[in-house]
Amino acid sequence: MKLSYYPGCSLEGTALDYDHSVREICAKLAVELVDIPDWNCCGASSAHMTDHEIGLRLPMRNLLLAAEAGHDILVPCAACFQRLKAADKALRENPVYWDVDATKYSPAFEIIHISTLLAEAEILAAIKEQVVCHLDELAIACYYGCLSLRNPRVTDAVDWEMPQTLERIVAAVGARPVNWSHRTECCSGSLTMARPDIAEKLVGDIVTAAKRAGAGAMVTDCPMCQANVESRQTLEGGPDAGMPVFYATELIAAALSGSYPVRQQKVHLVSPTVLSRAVTGVGEASSSKEDSR
Repeated sequence: MKLSYYPGCSLEGTALDYDHSVREICAKLAVELVDIPDWNCCGASSAHMTDHEIGLRLPMRNLLLAAEAGHDILVPCAACFQRLKAADKALRENPVYWDVDATKYSPAFEIIHISTLLAEAEILAAIKEQVVCHLDELAIACYYGCLSLRNPRVTDAVDWEMPQTLERIVAAVGARPVNWSHRTECCSGSLTMARPDIAEKLVGDIVTAAKRAGAGAMVTDCPMCQANVESRQTLEGGPDAGMPVFYATELIAAALSGSYPVRQQKVHLVSPTVLSRAVTGVGEASSSKEDSR
């Protein structure tokens, strides 16, 4: 399988570890990623809240570049996914308005979020076949947040109120997804800098709900959610008392490799010991000098 790959800005910055895990597991699952050449920022919330047209033209440029290759586009970031989907719909509805030759934008490609890809039957089967470390000690709260699901008229999400993709992925590596109430609640990512008080309240509600359901960790597919939920927890008992938030791809990488490098652990603001212990049987993953860098 060959896919065009749009990492977006987060995966080349604060979520670089997310990009590493995506590329690592795709290589193992025989998914060839071809980076969209000369891609640009999708604009995320900043652009479309400032100017509607800019908010669409930025992701449109990436779509036009991808159209030349003709492959489906894999997008790990939930915000990027939503903006590319919105731009795609605008282009298809009225290419003339956007000064685009309709004959040059009638692509057969689809825009695929990472969890949609990983939850496909053949990919799940490949994951299960390659697992070397079953994470059966982990109780996981699967957290979707907003952007990969809502608005369904943009995202084309079918089960946007009761999604199951992350649960299928978590189960494939042997972990146990818990049934809980806040899996699609907003974490207030867009308000985290302007109104940290609101962010802490919403994140607190999410983490409390996950703990009440018996989860030892959360799994997400959104870099904004991962950073916000870990950073806005009130860690009165220190980082070991918090709820770590892992990327689904991070969990898969650990299960397929049987290791959880220290360099990966160090990016977390909340102690990831629960995963390192599940992989290695000890509090901190053993590692080579290269892993420790």
